[in-house]
Amino acid sequence: MNICALLLGLGLTAGLAHSHGRPASRVQLPPAPAGPAAALDTTAEKMLAFQRSNGGWPKAVNEVKVDYRHLMSAADLATARRGASQEDATIDNNATTREISYLISAFKTTQNPAYRQAAENGIRYLLKMQQPSGGFPQYYPDARFYRAQITYNDNAMIRALEVLKAVADKKGDFALVDPSLVTPAQKAVDKGVQCILKTQYVQHGKLTAWGAQHDRTTLLPCKARAFELASLSGDESVGITEFLLNLDQPSPEVRKAIAAAVAWFEASKIENTAVQDITDPSQPKGHDRVMVAQPGSTVWARFYDLDTNKPIYVGRDGVKHDRLADIEAERRTGYVYASTWPAKLLARDYPKWQQKWGSN
Repeated sequence: MNICALLLGLGLTAGLAHSHGRPASRVQLPPAPAGPAAALDTTAEKMLAFQRSNGGWPKAVNEVKVDYRHLMSAADLATARRGASQEDATIDNNATTREISYLISAFKTTQNPAYRQAAENGIRYLLKMQQPSGGFPQYYPDARFYRAQITYNDNAMIRALEVLKAVADKKGDFALVDPSLVTPAQKAVDKGVQCILKTQYVQHGKLTAWGAQHDRTTLLPCKARAFELASLSGDESVGITEFLLNLDQPSPEVRKAIAAAVAWFEASKIENTAVQDITDPSQPKGHDRVMVAQPGSTVWARFYDLDTNKPIYVGRDGVKHDRLADIEAERRTGYVYASTWPAKLLARDYPKWQQKWGSN
């Protein structure tokens, strides 16, 4: 069976990397266990095959998404292992963080040491890729394009911090990992929190929210793809705020950051508006996505202008528009420009946090 056919459907998100001009150090990957004494998990075996020498995992191979649901023969696994030296490891679209979590659970179930070793190598990869600022790039060591920037996009950095926090807290199955990883993981989480605080954007003297990606040097919001301009994010800022809400004994700085983000969400509502997918024979795919008036409904934009804080809608031409209807149909229907991302945070999570920790 063609290996590409086995990779379809993983759905990992894009990211960034910071190599500091040095190649990633190598870790020894666990061999596939042999013999009747080794308990096997078929999904874990596929993950071992796709793990890179630096400890991370790709989200796609030859532009085909990895999909662990597909059956793989011994020959397919061997083919996948031959890509170990590729420098395409990423934390985009759940890559690497997903495998680490699965493998440590597979170790608990099977007691197969290869799975724990692979998970630990993945954790070490996360520790290596963290930048001096505390930020995490989307890819490492690949620093091309925007991949080396601090990546909040699709919660890539937040997922990495969540894994490291689970290691530091010895939470659940993560209590099974090498104890020597606990202190480095805690230091990485502390650095990550400081990065989050430093990257929270100040707009005309007022603390607000975060961009989908931030420059690794200036820490300011920066551009990624043509339609992802430097801006404030009504999506990624939710994941960041939720992470801060889950910190134990929040510092005054963390409390201030949470309160400012919540105030920004409140101020940035698009009220009495909803997003709808409609049938439209005049469009190339026979459907369209529109924003319509709907009393009582509230949405937020994916992107807000850094200066005016007004919602912006940007197509592949990179030009800002005031309305979703002004960009091309392919982007309108193929990307989420407005949704209800902060709704649960505002209605439930933040009030619960206030009850536990008190208001500022």
